[in-house]
Amino acid sequence: MQENTGVTADYPGDAEVTDDFGLAGVPDAFQRLWTPHRLAYIKGGQNQFKNEDDCPFCVAPSRTDEESLIVRRGKTCYVVLNLFPYNPGHLLVCPYRHVPDYTDITVQETAEMAELTQTAMRVLRKVANPSGFNLGMNQGVAGGAGIAAHLHQHVVPRWGGDGNFFPIIAQTKAITQTLDEVRQQVADAWPEESDLSGETDA
Repeated sequence: MQENTGVTADYPGDAEVTDDFGLAGVPDAFQRLWTPHRLAYIKGGQNQFKNEDDCPFCVAPSRTDEESLIVRRGKTCYVVLNLFPYNPGHLLVCPYRHVPDYTDITVQETAEMAELTQTAMRVLRKVANPSGFNLGMNQGVAGGAGIAAHLHQHVVPRWGGDGNFFPIIAQTKAITQTLDEVRQQVADAWPEESDLSGETDA
């Protein structure tokens, strides 16, 4: 007796190409979005930058802020706009040092990374009014890091309804501003060092 998996052939044309074979498995509450095209990026991106000479996060600080899309330079870390953003204003906080893992950075680098992340959130709230954020680090090849050799933290602003069918079905993300416009807007709103003391969220 075949278990009912909930798969139907109600969509026009499905009946002609659907058989009655059912794969083993137990239905659950998850809906799965299959994105095999991401595998090419994951496989290529994680292993293509092995050392400081070709690492984009090592090369970026040697160029102008405009060329590298850098928003803010700190003492041990800097903030840069993601070249392939999930959403407008998607920032990366990177240490200058070429280290792969969160456990590799110093206490000073950890503190500045946290401070820059907090300030990035405050600035993005001011200029773009997001409803929320995704913060995270993908650690190592198995963790899904696009550039696993150089640690970086994502700061992704989120709005209600920003995850629609476009990226999934059309493999397209609608970004409403150019990267240089976003970089300039965020950089202009970034507070001076003297403004950071005692700063709190409103």
